[in-house]
This record gives sequence, C-alpha cells and structure tokens, in this order.
Amino acid sequence: MRTNLSCCILAGLALALASQAQAATVTGTINSTLTLTAACQVNGSSGTSGLNFGSLNFGTQDALFTTANAQVLGGGGGAMSILCSAGTVPAIRVRAGSHDGQSTGGTRALADGAGNFVPYDFYTDAGRTTLLAIDGTITLPTSTGVAQTVNLYGQARGKAGLPAGVYTDTVAVELSF
Repeated sequence: MRTNLSCCILAGLALALASQAQAATVTGTINSTLTLTAACQVNGSSGTSGLNFGSLNFGTQDALFTTANAQVLGGGGGAMSILCSAGTVPAIRVRAGSHDGQSTGGTRALADGAGNFVPYDFYTDAGRTTLLAIDGTITLPTSTGVAQTVNLYGQARGKAGLPAGVYTDTVAVELSF
C-alpha cells in the first residue's frame, strides 16, 4: 500500500512539475485613440445650423420716437456667449437681413409686412459709434476653452409717417473658428 501511495504522490508531483514547465507569459499592448475636432457653442447650444445667436428687442416705442437702443441678448437674457475649443479663433459674421436697404437712415430695416420700414444698424460698442456693416465680422481673441461674451448693440431710428404695428427683421449670422 505504501508503494502505491508513494507512486501516486510521485506521479502527482511529476504532473504538477510538468504543467508548471509548460506555463508561459505573453505580453502586449492596447492602443487607445481619441480624435477631437474643433467645436463651438452659441449661447450654450451646439450644432451646424439653425442656432439662436440672440435677439435684438427695441421694446415698445410710440410711433413718433426718434431713436431706440437695444443690445443683442442670448437665450438666458445676458449678452451673446460663444464657447469654442481652446486654440481656435472664433469670428462672427453678421450677414444680410431680410429688409436691408429698404429705408433711409440705416443700413438695415425692420418691416411691418405692409410696406413700412424702420431703419436700424448694429454697433460693436455701447456708445453706438462703431458701425458693424452688413457682412461685418467680429473676431474674438483666441479661445482658451472658456465662454467669451460678445456685446452687439442696435439702434433704430424713427421717421415721420410710421403707422403703429409690429416691425421685425431676421439677420443671418455665421460663426467660423
């Protein structure tokens, strides 16, 4: 019985040694990749078209007003906000409006839909001395990845003979970066 037990122990030991001798280690790597593309958000929203750059609301004036001032405000009620990838140079191009050149006294015009127009313009300063022409560009500093405020102002000019009503315009805007 001892012999059988010894043989079994020796066979088990030999099997264990043999299996250890055949064990091997293999090494390698995993390659991980992430590609980031430049991107921007306007007033907290991203996309490639249809973004809301804000609104220019001159409020309610009587039909005999002389001038009305306003600022372009983003969705949250503050100035327009542009957030772009670090290292990009955002540029906002304020394109044509629906009624440009329809009224003397401004490069742009608000319309009531019945052939009446109120002239207005965009300005890049609160004093409304630096006119932003149609297709004018506002170039922002190189982005650090923090939202940048864009202050854009408007001034509408009253004129004789304007009937009461709601006057509107839609202006195209492009953001390049």
